[in-house]
Amino acid sequence: MMVPVALLLLGALTAVTGPRLLARADWTDREPVVALWVWQCVVAAVLLCCALSMTLSAAAAWQAVRGHVFASAPSGVADAYAPGTTGPWAAVTAVALACAGLWSGAMLVREIARARSRRSRERAELLLRAPLLPGEEPADGRLVVLEGDRPDAWWLPGAAPRLVVTTGALRRLKGSRLDAVLAHEQSHAQARHDWLLHCSDALAGGFPQVPVFAAFRDEMHRLVELAADDVASRRHGRLTTALALVELNEDRGVFGPGPTAHAHVPQRVHRLLTAPDRLPAGHRLRLTATAALVPVIPVLVALVPSLRALG
Repeated sequence: MMVPVALLLLGALTAVTGPRLLARADWTDREPVVALWVWQCVVAAVLLCCALSMTLSAAAAWQAVRGHVFASAPSGVADAYAPGTTGPWAAVTAVALACAGLWSGAMLVREIARARSRRSRERAELLLRAPLLPGEEPADGRLVVLEGDRPDAWWLPGAAPRLVVTTGALRRLKGSRLDAVLAHEQSHAQARHDWLLHCSDALAGGFPQVPVFAAFRDEMHRLVELAADDVASRRHGRLTTALALVELNEDRGVFGPGPTAHAHVPQRVHRLLTAPDRLPAGHRLRLTATAALVPVIPVLVALVPSLRALG
């Protein structure tokens, strides 16, 4: 029973220290793609700790599960995980973690269902405002222009993705500024940021009392925008992308003193104008490799008894 407990403690330690270390790091805004990867590795390590603890607790509590878990293990490995006197705690831990896992899956399914329902409504509205011409077939990557005074552009994911731009945006944004906005939206689609946001929203919504999941959701929503800004700025320049953001959002009051739903836009514009230097390629590689090792630690902890048994 010591290994499941150690895994739970390791998961709690990762959940506490990971967000704090990332909050203190001075490179996350300079390298949002690397920061996205690090956050995913931290959350994956926490979830993996819980999954391994659940599996080993269930194996300690029930002989049938134990037989399946160690069915292909070499001789002596199963004895290394001998439950000893575990009392009811192994079964309680396994059931609690299994329920948490099922709840996480249910929250993810709910989030995906809500997103699909929302996209269906948006597509119905889009078809109403911009109907297909006689004989026209829907095509992937189709650019849709909507009549609207407010400048706006967004990517509508799904089986037949759409890049939607209002006529207000076409009138206000000219040349490379419009190209920068379109590149920003296309980068969201190419990186499949919608799935990343679904997963983070599901974890935060399913476990609102767990700080690491709330921080994960907030950072995912922030970092995907920074990553898309970087893609647009590399293609069309930082100043052009910053001016496009200003022109696209200046009528929404985001640059005023009061808080708004788009309060992150001024920070994004300031970041583009200050032009932070990227980290050296070697530094980025080390950060990526180090983050990839974080989910490996729970696996190594779970394998300690079997490695001892094998000698």
